[in-house]
Amino acid sequence: MFGVSTDNTPSQKVFAEQLKLSFPILSDFKDRSTAKAYGVLRPDGMANRVTYVVDKEGKIAFVDIGNTAIDPTATDEACSRLAHRVQQGAEKK
Repeated sequence: MFGVSTDNTPSQKVFAEQLKLSFPILSDFKDRSTAKAYGVLRPDGMANRVTYVVDKEGKIAFVDIGNTAIDPTATDEACSRLAHRVQQGAEKK
């Protein structure tokens, strides 16, 4: 798990410390190419808060948009559901 932010590195550090994050936050500050690629860059140059869970095939399996996207426990829950779905699919074969 990792985060991507359009904020500058010092702001990211403070944010991570305040929330006691256990995962890295990568910077998209320079050119915002990741935010552009995922379609979350706003006209003001900031990005909407979005959490994506990407499965092993590289497909987006879960999306959380808005202020709740900041909560990493929602991502943990989505990953758990995805793992359960994959396991059920394997059992059916």
